[in-house]
Amino acid sequence: MRQLVKKITSFFICAAMVAAANPLTAYARPDWPSDTGIMADAGIVMDADSGTVLFGQNIHVPLPPASITKLLTALVVAEHCELDEIVTFSHDAVYNLEEGAGNKLALEEGDQISVEDCLHMMLLLSSNQSANALAEHVAGSRDGFVDMMNEKIKDIGCVESHFANPSGLNDPDQNVSAYDMALISAAAFKNETVLRISSTKRYSVGPTINNPQGANISMEHRILMAENSSSQYYCNGATAGKTGYTSLAGNTLVTYAQRDGRNLISVILKGSQPQYYLDAKTILNFGFASFKNESLKESETFLQEIEELEYEGAAYPVSRLRLEDTVVTLPAAAQFSDAERTLAENMPANRPAAAVGMLVYTYNERKVGSAYIYDTDLEAELAAQASREAEEALRESREAENEPPVISPMTPEETLPQETGSDSPSGLKLPAFRFGQNQLIMLAGILAAVAVAGVIIFITARKKKRERMAREIRRERRRQRLQEIGYSEEDFEALVRKRQEGGRGKNE
Repeated sequence: MRQLVKKITSFFICAAMVAAANPLTAYARPDWPSDTGIMADAGIVMDADSGTVLFGQNIHVPLPPASITKLLTALVVAEHCELDEIVTFSHDAVYNLEEGAGNKLALEEGDQISVEDCLHMMLLLSSNQSANALAEHVAGSRDGFVDMMNEKIKDIGCVESHFANPSGLNDPDQNVSAYDMALISAAAFKNETVLRISSTKRYSVGPTINNPQGANISMEHRILMAENSSSQYYCNGATAGKTGYTSLAGNTLVTYAQRDGRNLISVILKGSQPQYYLDAKTILNFGFASFKNESLKESETFLQEIEELEYEGAAYPVSRLRLEDTVVTLPAAAQFSDAERTLAENMPANRPAAAVGMLVYTYNERKVGSAYIYDTDLEAELAAQASREAEEALRESREAENEPPVISPMTPEETLPQETGSDSPSGLKLPAFRFGQNQLIMLAGILAAVAVAGVIIFITARKKKRERMAREIRRERRRQRLQEIGYSEEDFEALVRKRQEGGRGKNE
């Protein structure tokens, strides 16, 4: 027995000596950074490229958004309008607002302003009148536009929010979660027009009824206006954003910042002045300092590990597959190998048409990114369809530019009064007494000229309205077709510009 005890003791002593001489490396994934916070009720900082939530507080609680709503309004407008279209301000757009809504540029019923100027007034000065007028211009009514807004957020993937007006003014049915607002903002800033205008610090608006010389306006977002670190609001890389305030919402804020190739979005809801700016700055700096992005193009080997991929009963050889060139977001101290990779069993309903698979990445049970796997043959086929759509759009644009003005032929019955006392086309009532022949001829000529001018104006206006409605119908059908083949509005616009520039090159 003593011999057995001695042998066992010797074994453990030797094992301990070996372990001491060759220590095993114990490695654990770094914890998810959490050393930050905000004073506002809710807030988030999200990586715009991977969709990873870097920090969040009450991010799934719907709250009133106030004027950050206008980022969604701007996105819908930019997707359905040309910037040089003229918006006519109705009485309802100017005056049907809650008390205290403001009117900083004294906009008036009958003002005619370009879409571009309206977007600048809406995003820089938070003009509620501009939001209303743009909504009516695009959809014919505010209610119709609100339907478009709610349809758009469904496409984006929002499930916790609902909008009731285009301006963000108080409404019990208008609420957004910080998470959904980050998704909306990411989509908005991917639109070149929205990003450019929401990054503009100063702008000159054209003439209006009460400002015949035009007006100079400036961005209200203090972080964006802070030019150096001497300001408490300065945040390196802050590029675009939108402010908001109502009595119910408190202060709300969206800020988009770029550093070293990374793109972050912060959203603050139910904040207070001026702390909500400092909250945004704090979590943006935290996001840049505590995390990094890893490129899948450089790190992922999935396609080297398989021979084919099966999806919905079809097999795709690896030679036809392409992995989306995107990123995953990880703590700064982590490695790409720390992320867990799975092949999704089901893809989102709004997946790109050429996607035949999707990789999903998690880190300590947090989603940190995803990447679609594309069939390159199908991509080429869909690209050819989009190219044909671009050619058709360019053809329609050229036809509209070259189309001569149309004057409708008119019969004498339409232009001249036939008997004394009858209604003229101008709406005037002819007196029921006799004129001399010369006076009657002169009066008839005047009335005919007025009637012709009025009818021409009416016909031209009606024709323009019909043409605009027809363009909208064609644009919406094209948008739906593009959505079916996985092309966004931005991708399609870039394709049209490329075609346009190619055509110019051939002509030069």
